[in-house]
Amino acid sequence: MSTSTTASVSTHILDTSVGCPAAGVAVRLAARPGREAGWQALGAGTTDADGRCRDLPDLPEGTTHVRLDFAVEPYFEKKQADAQQDAPANRDSGPAVFFPEVAITFAVVPGEHYHVPLLLNPFGYSVYRGS
Repeated sequence: MSTSTTASVSTHILDTSVGCPAAGVAVRLAARPGREAGWQALGAGTTDADGRCRDLPDLPEGTTHVRLDFAVEPYFEKKQADAQQDAPANRDSGPAVFFPEVAITFAVVPGEHYHVPLLLNPFGYSVYRGS
């Protein structure tokens, strides 16, 4: 049993459309000390080649809610541009992604670690509490 008075958060992204980690996605972390409190920006990072954002700070004491914001549109735009360069005959004029941003909000308790993976594809996503 942990005796820490703070919680911590980690995340990673798997692009399920190709079965690979999503590298280069900007991630922002915010927290608040109660349902009615305002959000406090805590830090940001970018997913590495393994799809992990390794530099998120610990949460301040008293945090009850956390928000992870993932800027996924630039990732899919780059992926679409790379695909068009490889196969120009298959160009699609539609958007590269339906959800340009993914915001995940969850509740936390002191002393716990929360690993929140994002399973992502151009037209949907899912999240869960991992280990």
